[in-house]
Amino acid sequence: MVREKDICWEYAEKLDGNKVKCKFCSRVLNGGISRLKHHLSRLPSKGVNPCAKVRDDVTDRVRSILSAKDDPPITNKYKPPPPLSPPFDAPASKLVFPSSPPNAQDIAERSISLFFFENKIDFAVARSPSYHHMLDAVAKCGPGFVAPSPKTEWLDRVKSDISLQLKDTEKEWVTTGCTIIAEAWTDNKSRALINFSVSSPSRIFFHKSVDASSYFKNSKCLADLFDSVIQDIGQEHIVQIIMDNSFCYTGISNHLLQNYATIFVSPCASQCLNIILEEFSKVDWVNQCISQAQVISKFVYNNSPVLDLLRKLTGGQDIIRSGVTRSVSNFLSLQSMMKQKARLKHMFNCPEYTTNTNKPQSISCVNILEDNDFWRAVEESVAISEPILKVLREVSTGKPAVGSIYELMSKAKESIRTYYIMDENKHKVFSDIVDTNWCEHLHSPLHAAAAFLNPSIQYNPEIKFLTSLKEDFFKVLEKLLPTSDLRRDITNQIFTFTRAKGMFGCNLAMEARDSVSPGMDNKYIYIFFKSWLVNRDV
Repeated sequence: MVREKDICWEYAEKLDGNKVKCKFCSRVLNGGISRLKHHLSRLPSKGVNPCAKVRDDVTDRVRSILSAKDDPPITNKYKPPPPLSPPFDAPASKLVFPSSPPNAQDIAERSISLFFFENKIDFAVARSPSYHHMLDAVAKCGPGFVAPSPKTEWLDRVKSDISLQLKDTEKEWVTTGCTIIAEAWTDNKSRALINFSVSSPSRIFFHKSVDASSYFKNSKCLADLFDSVIQDIGQEHIVQIIMDNSFCYTGISNHLLQNYATIFVSPCASQCLNIILEEFSKVDWVNQCISQAQVISKFVYNNSPVLDLLRKLTGGQDIIRSGVTRSVSNFLSLQSMMKQKARLKHMFNCPEYTTNTNKPQSISCVNILEDNDFWRAVEESVAISEPILKVLREVSTGKPAVGSIYELMSKAKESIRTYYIMDENKHKVFSDIVDTNWCEHLHSPLHAAAAFLNPSIQYNPEIKFLTSLKEDFFKVLEKLLPTSDLRRDITNQIFTFTRAKGMFGCNLAMEARDSVSPGMDNKYIYIFFKSWLVNRDV
């Protein structure tokens, strides 16, 4: 029972035999706590799939445990290299040296840290799997390793490797299908550029970038551009096209739907959710609440002594949080302000704050903080925005959400309805905003079909929207399968799936319903239809 003293057991549930269950993603692993550590570390090693839901702090903690375990002991024969020179010119009298000689670990950590600092590299790079692969490979080379210049022959080698990976992925499209993602942006030269990427279950590949500055507002020219991209990829492989709201969405969408009967067109989910939050913030009482909160935050952040005092009372935490858009930032900041409510009130009344008490802005802040109506508005704003923010977090992780967005939006609408169960008028205001953007822009039969084929939804007795899912599912069926004979034959397999008969009712399939991720991209829909067609040899 010594193993159970391992601190990583707090992240797992012990099962019968040598099995453990991850508390973050509910995946069951064979091999005990050691396999769990590699699962939580999110490093591709030991043949363990990385956890998709583990927190970053847990990942960092587990990686440090694995690193400490794998580090070889330093022998007395090791002769450390001379101390590193500072990255800047400084007088020798101002240099501070450690009191004791640094060991190999200290020297390595300092060298890596200086590399990040001097080149202004984002610290998040340290979580990249390729970063850890690089360190492991260098360590195995031992002393005397000479670092290459990435601009030499290795650039051509890597390009060649990527080309081979692309060919393997293109073969995958035959079975799984793919999604074309079109993203418009403006560079520092004010050029309108469009990036085209291709997403499939295994990876996302950059296809090409086009300078569309001369015709970005011309629907006909943009339609021709999309036609050329479809021809590059192959119409028979494409399930859907996702584009952001920067395009002439309606005109391009109509063109694609009229000319490509089997391709779905969807707007960017993140942008649609941001629009919902933006419209939330335009509701009169919500807008007033945000404005009052900004009076407080502007006063605090424009006065260094006040900001220092706030951070002292909150343990370094801020009341302003940044998001991808202004509306997201506003609602996140309201969350922080509500969390620091007691400390904010205390700050404006503590002895250290007395020098600012007579300022007009300070009096306004105190009046707002003592206003119960303001705090009720903050609470409501947080309650109605958090369900949408939660969906936004899920779709912004980079993981395809086509199989889960229908359920996520249903839960978000239900959360808002439950909060306003005693106030139908307010519920109607916000539900109308969500329904307008969901039904008219974001929702697609593809989302409903993916949800219908998601086992965690299909076999969940608490799900109450399966009937509406089935209706949209058959719309997708009619679009992807051109003849009634094909539709009739596959309907029999649908009956087997919904009743959990045959292989869908075996123990392995039943165990995987909730523990296995809903899959990626269009896997649910396209694999179901495409592989069936291939196997049927039609």
